[in-house]
Amino acid sequence: MYFLKTEGTDKIPDYIQIRDDHFVLIAHFKTANPENQIKKFGLQAFKERIEELIKEAPFGMLYKL
Repeated sequence: MYFLKTEGTDKIPDYIQIRDDHFVLIAHFKTANPENQIKKFGLQAFKERIEELIKEAPFGMLYKL
């Protein structure tokens, strides 16, 4: 799976994309409250790594989970 953080604008918030190995989008959510979305999309196994990347990863960089 892959992680990508996209930068928003003044009116659009920052978002997270989680994609599978075929680069199909499996989750798309705001960076503001990721805990509920991680649970909703069944990504608990990657929770710590996703939260770490939300805080530290630059926008537009692709990371393998």
